[in-house]
Amino acid sequence: MRCPHCNSRDFGKIGANQFYCWGCFMEFNVTGEDVRIYEVAEDGSLVALDEVAEAVSVESSAV
Repeated sequence: MRCPHCNSRDFGKIGANQFYCWGCFMEFNVTGEDVRIYEVAEDGSLVALDEVAEAVSVESSAV
């Protein structure tokens, strides 16, 4: 298995179906065929990568 974000093999299991990648510093969940990727915020909370993409899209359209 490899990180779905950076393709690294340098990750560890941190919970049930939950992993942390040391290559890109992202967390991801694997549930069957479904994979969700999360960015770790400064306060330690998880922000889904699709939510980050939406926020960037809103910022660039506001400019």
